[in-house]
Amino acid sequence: MVKKVAAAVLLLIMMTVAIVQAMEQEEKPDNLPGLKIGGKAPDFALKNVAGETVKLSDFQGKKVLLNFWATWCPPCKEEMPDMEKFYQSAGEDVVILAVNIDPQYNVSKFISEMGLTFPILLDEKDEVNSLYQVLTIPTTYFIDEEGIIRHKYISAMTEEIMKQYVEDM
Repeated sequence: MVKKVAAAVLLLIMMTVAIVQAMEQEEKPDNLPGLKIGGKAPDFALKNVAGETVKLSDFQGKKVLLNFWATWCPPCKEEMPDMEKFYQSAGEDVVILAVNIDPQYNVSKFISEMGLTFPILLDEKDEVNSLYQVLTIPTTYFIDEEGIIRHKYISAMTEEIMKQYVEDM
């Protein structure tokens, strides 16, 4: 009788430990709009402001900040100087691809006025914006070296936020 009780208690303890460990390993739920964290980032091809075609898959093996923005968007304008600072200090293993969703406006003038040097891509047919299910701008996807979405940030970011999310990948 004592052996059966001891075995039952031991089994209960082992099950409790297993359940607690499983719960600790679960990721936080992704309730934000757009593609889900943990999924594969869909490949795409867009032209940059110089007219050259750029593909997401060109950057396999690098960490990518895929940012969706517009020239008329105040939070987008707010984060651009920090994005430029981050780009200048990030190194060769990190890439920023800033997808402009309003190329009918003077994007080149915006780039010049803001002093931006990171790649700006033009989503002329709203294809990539739709593919990534962007509902609000700015939205940034943080994509790891294997092409997996590791973080998503909806709103203007600071340089510190960019650094933290890239370090976490």
